[in-house]
Amino acid sequence: MRLYENEAKKVFQTEGIEVPAQYGITCTADDIKLHADDFQFPIMIKSLVLVGGRGKAGGIKKADSADDASKLASEMLGLKIKGYPVEILMLENAVEEIGACYVGVTMNPANYNVIMMVSPSGGVDIEQVAKENPEAILKIELPNNDKELPDDIAAKFAEFLAKGIDGGEKHLDKLKNIIAKTFATFQKYDCKVAEINPLIITPDGPVAADAKMVLDDNALYRQSDILNILGIKETRHDVSEPTKNEVRAREGGFIYVDLLDEDFKKDPEKLYVGLVPGGAGYGIFSIDETANVGERFFDDRVVPVNFMDSGGGPKLKGVIEMFSLLMDYEIVDLIITSRFGGISSCDTFIRGLIECIRQRKKEGKRVLPVYGRMVGTDLPGARDFLENAKRETPDELKDMHIYVGNQIIMAEVIKEGIQKAFETKGWK
Repeated sequence: MRLYENEAKKVFQTEGIEVPAQYGITCTADDIKLHADDFQFPIMIKSLVLVGGRGKAGGIKKADSADDASKLASEMLGLKIKGYPVEILMLENAVEEIGACYVGVTMNPANYNVIMMVSPSGGVDIEQVAKENPEAILKIELPNNDKELPDDIAAKFAEFLAKGIDGGEKHLDKLKNIIAKTFATFQKYDCKVAEINPLIITPDGPVAADAKMVLDDNALYRQSDILNILGIKETRHDVSEPTKNEVRAREGGFIYVDLLDEDFKKDPEKLYVGLVPGGAGYGIFSIDETANVGERFFDDRVVPVNFMDSGGGPKLKGVIEMFSLLMDYEIVDLIITSRFGGISSCDTFIRGLIECIRQRKKEGKRVLPVYGRMVGTDLPGARDFLENAKRETPDELKDMHIYVGNQIIMAEVIKEGIQKAFETKGWK
């Protein structure tokens, strides 16, 4: 469960980590003018959304006066950041910065060892630093699951930061203290992530200008005290960083999850399969069966790229967008689809698929081979429409192969589609 920044800062502050003076949260720009006398300008206005990239998206602003703050707040409350609407703003004191660094703790998913990282290059994505300047990161894996960071390791981290920041040696003890407390906070609250980025160096010492905490859902039963302090009454859905495809799907009104990283590099020796199933259960089955067929018959050279749930009774426009999204996704070579019982209409489904292909052909966009099967609601009308469409536009629909009825199992449809795709690529 991911905490909002103001919640994470409250936890950090409880554990003795200094944060900027907090002025509260607001849902309206008018509140700022009403309480302007309570603020010591300049102040920072921050969008409270459970995703990163707020600064780049205009979700963090500095205001020098009440009028300035009110105007900026009005603009920010109309923003969407990675598809999430900004509905709440956090207001805090702007601190004087002479340097910025990064402190973070997470866990190695392979062996569950705790990993701590620090970098004197704060205020930017740590992933970016890792790619462009890896020597600017000190990372240590700690296998013993200690509740507190060993003193010698805390000192090593602090010295690494101090050497990379102008005047850092002056704040060596305070850096060490914050590093140790960040680690202890991670352990105490059963975190998956505890992060300060940036940890701003002010003339008086380091201050946690941002805070990120993700709690382990499986351990929330142990964290009732802090959840009560934060006013969290029920488990909050954990929001991950959405990809551009996931944002597009949300705007299209259906559930979609990328199974590959957004910057994933395609293996030219493998086939990448996009999936448009009829529901969540069939979506999971499609992933498993595509992988199984690839492993059994194609030397494990088949990669399912997504999970999708069309939901109950998607509209024609939604069906068109489901297929369009995958055809626009450069990594996809082939689409496997299925419509199986339930309340979703086979007629709407086949009309959406055919309309998607026809539109894309007309606009000169990429059209991928589609293999699938449909069984269930409105099947007679769907069959008639499919047969008529193939007679009317055979060339446009030559790479669309949809079986009607359940005479052939879905695993065989998947196998046939993959086999044809392999042959088209000249693979054995």
